[in-house]
Amino acid sequence: MNILPVIFYFCSLKPTPNNAFMKLYFLFTGASLLFFSLQGIAQKRAVVYHSPAYTVFADGVVQGKNSATALSGAEIVSNYQSPANQFQSPEVEFKFSINGKDNEMIAGQNHHFILAAKNGNNETSLIKFGTQVADDKSVSATGYLKPGASLKIRLDMRDVLGAFKKQGYYVCFNGDKIYKDDFKGVFVAGKPSPLMWDFNNLVNHPQLQLKDPDGDGIYETTLVFGNDNNRTASSWKLSRDISAFPQYHSGYKITDALYNLALEEMQNAVEPDSTFRTGKEWGGVWTRDISYSIILSMAVLQPKVAFYSLMRKVKNGRIIQDTGTGGAYPVSSDRMIWAVAAWEVYKVTGDKDWLVKAYQIIKQSAGDDAVNVYDQKTGLVRGESSFLDWREETYPKWMQPADIYESECLGTNVVHYQVNKVLAAMANLLKDPSAASNYNSRAAIIKKSIHDYLWQNSKGYYGQYLYGRNFRMLSPRSEALGEALAVFFDAAGPQEEQRVISSTPVNAFGIPCIYPQIPGILPYHNNAVWPFVESYWAMASAKAGNETSLLRAISAVYRPAALFLTNKENFTATDGDYAGTQINSSNMLWSLSGNIALVYKVLFGIHYNENSLQFNPFVPKALAGERTLSHFKYRKALLDINMYGYGNIVKSITLDGKVLKAGVIPADLEGTHKIKIALANNISSGKSNLQPSYFTAETPVVTYNSAKLSWPAIQGATAYHVIKNGKYVSIVKARSYSVSENEYAEYQVAAIDKMGVSSFNSEPVQVIPANTLTVIEAESVVPKSDLPYQGFSGNGFVKISKTENTTLNIPVNITENGTYAIDFRYANGNGPINTENKCAVRTFTVDNNVAGVFVLPQRGKGEWSNWGYSNTIKVQLPKGSHILSLQFKEANENMNGDINEAMIDNVRLIKLNTK
Repeated sequence: MNILPVIFYFCSLKPTPNNAFMKLYFLFTGASLLFFSLQGIAQKRAVVYHSPAYTVFADGVVQGKNSATALSGAEIVSNYQSPANQFQSPEVEFKFSINGKDNEMIAGQNHHFILAAKNGNNETSLIKFGTQVADDKSVSATGYLKPGASLKIRLDMRDVLGAFKKQGYYVCFNGDKIYKDDFKGVFVAGKPSPLMWDFNNLVNHPQLQLKDPDGDGIYETTLVFGNDNNRTASSWKLSRDISAFPQYHSGYKITDALYNLALEEMQNAVEPDSTFRTGKEWGGVWTRDISYSIILSMAVLQPKVAFYSLMRKVKNGRIIQDTGTGGAYPVSSDRMIWAVAAWEVYKVTGDKDWLVKAYQIIKQSAGDDAVNVYDQKTGLVRGESSFLDWREETYPKWMQPADIYESECLGTNVVHYQVNKVLAAMANLLKDPSAASNYNSRAAIIKKSIHDYLWQNSKGYYGQYLYGRNFRMLSPRSEALGEALAVFFDAAGPQEEQRVISSTPVNAFGIPCIYPQIPGILPYHNNAVWPFVESYWAMASAKAGNETSLLRAISAVYRPAALFLTNKENFTATDGDYAGTQINSSNMLWSLSGNIALVYKVLFGIHYNENSLQFNPFVPKALAGERTLSHFKYRKALLDINMYGYGNIVKSITLDGKVLKAGVIPADLEGTHKIKIALANNISSGKSNLQPSYFTAETPVVTYNSAKLSWPAIQGATAYHVIKNGKYVSIVKARSYSVSENEYAEYQVAAIDKMGVSSFNSEPVQVIPANTLTVIEAESVVPKSDLPYQGFSGNGFVKISKTENTTLNIPVNITENGTYAIDFRYANGNGPINTENKCAVRTFTVDNNVAGVFVLPQRGKGEWSNWGYSNTIKVQLPKGSHILSLQFKEANENMNGDINEAMIDNVRLIKLNTK
């Protein structure tokens, strides 16, 4: 009943002997009721977390004009509207791309057009490939972008086609040659959507390819702008039966509702064949997606589906690396997170048959990795950053797949550290102490190397990766998942884990995948927050005992789920919006798994040991109160858990009324039991490094000529670091730098902005005196004029495959003792640069001694005249004759299994100046 109209009615009556008392009574009673009513409203809107960006209440979320309210634990309403298309600039920035490469003009030099036509139909002038065109209209004069505005883009390719006809190739601005037979099409890249700056993925967007139907050399395409959907659903109401899963209740409607939403979406994420679906928009089983999800909560809720999904990602007894950069494995090597997920399934279920099966698969896969990706010199593991597999989103544009293979990054190394710990634990359970000792030793080496090479003591967190070519440096950017896993998996020591959580930069809407951001790259991994990463950050924050960081992380997961009414894959770091990223999906498996993990693994602190379950709860004071988790299954036991209070210290814990020592549930417990946990109401210390979104300067493009390095001006740069052989040697304001021509050196340049923040280092420029270089050309038995491909440097090339030249011996005569950097010039046209699984891999020996592994990644589908260099291996060579050998070994199998081939043009040996 609403008492207020009654109160106001009696207060409005004129006082009479009959109603004076009644009026006074209702005034008092009404005031009391109003007070308690408002107090109730205040309690309902109790603030859980507040920042200038948004507020989380006990029953909802408010972000500016947008709000979400939980009407119950089974229903949420939201009025969220994406700002992505509101007040959007009408300026279109773009450049053309042959074969999906950034090859029209130098970096930063683009075409510009203003969408100003009153009828919405715009058309560019005829643009000549390689010649910049800028619109002279004013952005301010045209207002905002009109939804549905179209742009017809017209490109003159006659010079390019003429060069194909005249000489068989076209020379790009940077000297690269595109051969006629390698021409696959011309595309347009840029912004805003539907344009994109991801050159490697242009081929997957047919509307971004220009066509020449009449063959006159004029290519065209028409794009429509501003038509993206900027609204999500306005309400969610539980529509599926979730009674088979643990039931969660607390005094916070929004957390209860989001837990139930995640359970419902989890059911949506199970395919008819009992494997996980990655997301609403993404079908199929993906190694890293399912593995991170299983670790978070799917081993608990869907152990059988986890088992089926994990086995779907096994081929020939080895874990599958999903398709990726340069043809996947070993350029990408984070497939081993599968092992950690498999171990989680065992700890949850205690299934000994699964333990034996998983151990053999992990052991075989780790054995391959020891050959292909373990760096014996640094002790680190090579390969792309875990889950950050969209090259330009986290790497400088100049890095080719071979460079990414050579990089040694935080996240993937922490994964491999944990894998070796898992292998050791499995080996001990299977009575193989010798193997366990070996794996523990390997884990210890990786842990020490992570600290020695990646730890930044001045910043208090780890760097992103080592990168470069013959001389590598540490990228100082933070890498969110790697930082979280380093703490969560104990790769960081006790002191480091405290500093990582308090020092790693976080933004208003969550922890960005990397920080600072890369300019000119649209959000996806760059300038983006991923809820599953945020969940790992929350678990790491809880482990470190940092309440400030934990509450911020929990809120950063709940805000988007409540407002968007689904567990999105990602959102932009700058404004928290889901529509601003390049690709997104609702009902994402790892996002919903992370949402559930906040309840299981953070609030209740449920931790699985090999033969027990343990409680290490952490409830921030802002979420204090009583909460229950009923029908929680642990092996043959069913647990009804009641917990009250706040903090991360357990005051008391009982099992069926009896004190439970150390909060540990034995694995042999059976039947239904009641657990009661009382927290000590302690407040944990800690801070969080909240930083605004920040973009570095562009990466310089450096050229070398006549003993001088030079580079174009970089916007926002106040000075430039000059780097020689991986060390800073000078800071200059000029855009050139004189160097010696008489010694070998590798130079890079980085732009420094007014805040002293550096860009990525530029692509290494090598100064190679003639007396330091040896090139051995391949010879072909086929006459050069009859060879099907072009661009090779000598009289031919050699094909290596699983059946041809499985051992390729190359004699070489060394005239001077020294350290030599060796690489191969090769072609691999078996797939695009960004996906598929046909990277060629070969073991390299010198005089029958293994010196390392060469990877020869894909360089473009069908582009067999596109030649480039492999990774580099440094070897000590004494004066005299030697045999260099490329050999195909069993451990060199890629993820394709059938195609593992490349063309070898030459081998290059460079004597390094090691003084």
